[in-house]
Amino acid sequence: MSIEQPKLNRELEERKFSDIYYEEDPQLLNCMVTGSNADNETLEKAVFSKVIFKNVTFIRADFRRIDMTDVIFENCNLSNAVLSEGIINRVQFKDCKLTGVDFSNASFGNVTFEDCHADLCNFTEARFKLLSFSRSSLKSANFFDCNLQKVVFSQCDLNEADFIETNLDGIDISTSTFENVNISMNSLSGCIVSTQQAIEFSRLLGLKIID
Repeated sequence: MSIEQPKLNRELEERKFSDIYYEEDPQLLNCMVTGSNADNETLEKAVFSKVIFKNVTFIRADFRRIDMTDVIFENCNLSNAVLSEGIINRVQFKDCKLTGVDFSNASFGNVTFEDCHADLCNFTEARFKLLSFSRSSLKSANFFDCNLQKVVFSQCDLNEADFIETNLDGIDISTSTFENVNISMNSLSGCIVSTQQAIEFSRLLGLKIID
């Protein structure tokens, strides 16, 4: 699976997040933002394009209906932020804290989550196309009624994650771990799993396995 990388200019202007308030429309374009604090900020329909955020905190920020294209978040904290109904295209989250982020009804395309803490994230009714979660914690994350196309969960912690009403045909979770996961049995057809996972799912179906 080939995921497009963010397309960034070689030279990016250094800016502060607060600069967004001096724009006619709430947008940040062609820049790098380092070490800013955007906790509890509220911006609806904000636009981030060709931006790198490093060591920025967005705790409890409300950016619903955001439009992000060609963006990198590196070592950022977005815990309990609201990004619902957002458009998120060619975006990377690296070493980020995403605990409790509301991504419900968002549209993702060519997005990667690497080494992230994304426990309790809400992805309800989100749409995913070409997306990779790798080495990330997604404990108790909610993927209820999502549309997943070409999505991989690589070496993730999916314990207590919720995939009810989500079709997992072609979705690879074989290298990820969980003690319990909430999945509709009719959604499992075609899901790519390991042998041990297949045994666990068989037990969920009520089968008794003997050697």
